[in-house]
Amino acid sequence: MSVRAASSLATKVPSLIKGTLDYAQPRFKIFLKYAKVELTPPSPGDIPQIRSGIQKLLSGFRTGKWKQTPVKEAWLNALVTTEVLMWFFVGECIGKRSIVAYQV
Repeated sequence: MSVRAASSLATKVPSLIKGTLDYAQPRFKIFLKYAKVELTPPSPGDIPQIRSGIQKLLSGFRTGKWKQTPVKEAWLNALVTTEVLMWFFVGECIGKRSIVAYQV
């Protein structure tokens, strides 16, 4: 690497770092805002809402209301279910430290 290239790189690094920080800081603040809400465990005050949601889901299943779900919403529900299952399986693989079976 020539002296000129090193000098050119040295002058560009601070502006690149500043640009990266300017780009990342507002996005990180948004992430923290949503993380405080979405990543907290349920509080005791949330239990009645959870119960009513489960009851609503079960009653909708019993009455056949799930048959009236639009295709877009059903596809979204299927994707969310798949994501949850995949994270469960990834957690299992991490927990057992093997993909195939437990190490005995």
